[in-house]
Amino acid sequence: MKERKKYSIIVLLAALFALSLPLTGICADDPEARAIMEKVDARDDGDNQVSDMEMILIDKKGKERIRKIHAFSKDKGEDTLKLMFFQHPADVKDTAFLTFDYDDHDKDDDQWLYLPALRKTKRIASTDKSGSFMGSDLTYSDMTSRNLEDYDYTFYERAKEKEVKGVKTWVIWSVPRSKDIIKETGYEKSLIFVRQDNFFVIRALHWVRDGGYKKYMDIKKLDLIDGIWVATEMHVTKKKGKKIAHKTILNFSNVKFNQGLEFSMFTVRRMEKGL
Repeated sequence: MKERKKYSIIVLLAALFALSLPLTGICADDPEARAIMEKVDARDDGDNQVSDMEMILIDKKGKERIRKIHAFSKDKGEDTLKLMFFQHPADVKDTAFLTFDYDDHDKDDDQWLYLPALRKTKRIASTDKSGSFMGSDLTYSDMTSRNLEDYDYTFYERAKEKEVKGVKTWVIWSVPRSKDIIKETGYEKSLIFVRQDNFFVIRALHWVRDGGYKKYMDIKKLDLIDGIWVATEMHVTKKKGKKIAHKTILNFSNVKFNQGLEFSMFTVRRMEKGL
């Protein structure tokens, strides 16, 4: 099991669930809560991974758009390289997204988006990372990991533990330590539900900085693949009050590890070349 100082992408996407409690009611960093989050971060998330992803975008009227993606991921030391190719529908086909997810918390993660219609590669600036990723309820910031050092962790004061879908979880606040982190991620705070048996985040709520929205995340399906826990169905719902503004469903299939991927695949040139 490798040790890392960041959340995996699945854990990061899961950190999107919270309750309407004022920020002033959250205490300072709790060593016990931080120790749990360190175990979440250190959980084995596999290497040399390939998978197919279906992204279902649902607007407030219930109209659906479906996008299909082929994804690759490879560790480089303590860093993680990720590459996605959009395959369907025609208007996004051959769009590609490349991420260098650095373990060093002093180093900004690198991201590039290739737009085939313009034959142009756009580098994602830190000021743009709070924006929507390809029209979904995920942000560009969600596509990279979070540094544990950038957050304070403390137990939810109303219930340190809670049963979710028949399993025990710890309920932990995640609060950014600086306004810069809030600006970059677009999130003010999160409430995270961590399974006690495998240290997987299965539910979360996140306060969005602008617009008065909250994002609700729920892992609907969690599978053990080659000894690695993988969220194979995830729902992310953006709400304003009780009204749903938008929803994204992510389905992962054909997940395989240890595929012997080459580092040469994770380059801007390879991204522009396509599958």
